[in-house]
Amino acid sequence: MSLKIYNTLTRRKETFEPLTPGRVHMYVCGPTVYSHAHIGHAKSYISFDVIVRYFRYLGYRVRYVQNITDVGHLTDDADAGEDKISKKAREEQLDPMEVAQAYTWSYFDDMDALGVIRPDISPHATGHIIEQIELIKVLIEKGFAYEANGSVYFDVHKFSQYGKLSGRKLEELEAGARLEVHPDKRHPYDFALWKKAEPEHLMKWPSPWSVGYPGWHVECSAMSMKYLGETFDIHGGGLDNIFPHHECEIAQSEAATGKPFARYWMHNNMVTMNGEKMSKSLGNVLNIKDALKKYSPYALRFFILSSHYRSPLDISDEAIRAAEQGLNRLLSTLKNLQSALAAAEDQNNSTAPFEVGEYKSRFEVAMNDDFNTARAIAVLFDLSKATNQYLADNSAPHKPFLEEVEQLFQQLGNQVLGILPEELADEDSSLSGELVEKLIRINLDVRAELRKEKNWKLADLIRDRLNEAGIEIKDRPDGGVDWSVKK
Repeated sequence: MSLKIYNTLTRRKETFEPLTPGRVHMYVCGPTVYSHAHIGHAKSYISFDVIVRYFRYLGYRVRYVQNITDVGHLTDDADAGEDKISKKAREEQLDPMEVAQAYTWSYFDDMDALGVIRPDISPHATGHIIEQIELIKVLIEKGFAYEANGSVYFDVHKFSQYGKLSGRKLEELEAGARLEVHPDKRHPYDFALWKKAEPEHLMKWPSPWSVGYPGWHVECSAMSMKYLGETFDIHGGGLDNIFPHHECEIAQSEAATGKPFARYWMHNNMVTMNGEKMSKSLGNVLNIKDALKKYSPYALRFFILSSHYRSPLDISDEAIRAAEQGLNRLLSTLKNLQSALAAAEDQNNSTAPFEVGEYKSRFEVAMNDDFNTARAIAVLFDLSKATNQYLADNSAPHKPFLEEVEQLFQQLGNQVLGILPEELADEDSSLSGELVEKLIRINLDVRAELRKEKNWKLADLIRDRLNEAGIEIKDRPDGGVDWSVKK
């Protein structure tokens, strides 16, 4: 079965055919770095992470570009309001680049924790001002853009296909428009390519038109075409990016080049929290850092991938805990499998009880159907059930068969989905680090109280039990206590 992708542009599933055989050029809109990443970002970037992983599993050479928006994204997501990063910088009394840098690092820390493979290129909008200015020049020369009082706007009426991605017709948009038309704009839905900066504006650069800053939409067009070409394979992002962001990207890119922009448009659906849309006003935005304090990164990945990327995802503690239980079933199977493999002897006279390749084929069928990770995970559960049955029925299992099954779990569950660790944690070391230290401190505090009360017998008992557990206790002359793990 060939790989099929739902293309937002055509509103149907299409067989994927790369522009260059054996290669995939893919661009996904990255975060605007003015705050910590939240669980909605996790859904988006985990979804596209698995898509990139699967392409590589199929043997494609992928160039994955994901930008960092560090200027130009205004608070109303269009052409009005304050730059989100400048606003944050003003509130925290920092330089805008301090804000952008801090939250860029924070974002990548979160993605690393979630097992999201870093993009091949992560271009920053502020690092590509020249490319954006050059693109705007082309649009003015071709008559698609106009300058007004130091700002430059794209004339949507000059691009006849405006609205082809979102399905919105310009005349219907304008008929029902409630926009207060900016005096510099010819039409309500003309969008800014360059904005003249007010004197107090923090982020600004010289241009042929004014000292100002780029519009949000032009950034992605300039950066994607710089690294992937004027026409490339896949452009991805959240459902909320379709209009106006992606619609405007298509208009300005195709107007400038006269060529198709992205051939396949992919959009992941939104996240709700206990049935409500996440929003700061409701106070229900869950940051990734906070989520990782409660749940393991593997559980979060498993939960997100248990639904299709185009389906909405409702987050609740109960739902993630249920996903965690499901993941633990797979981990238990993998643990039993590895234990049996360690004890097994080479045997070539027994036959395999089931065809391992059948599960691999079923997994690929699921993933080839528009990256259906939910069905792919179901295949892993079927493989888990068959494996457990085989281990229960065989006291002397077939080692080469176990190796084949274990390899498939790693290939599909780890390399493609990223929901299974490469190595399982050793139970003997599961109580380690901060938790162990807290437990030791509690025991030492109790022992100190017993010594104050001259209850030497119980105090010595605690010391002896800790010693048996590998913790060496040394009482200092000043009454303090030193402890260390015995080697």
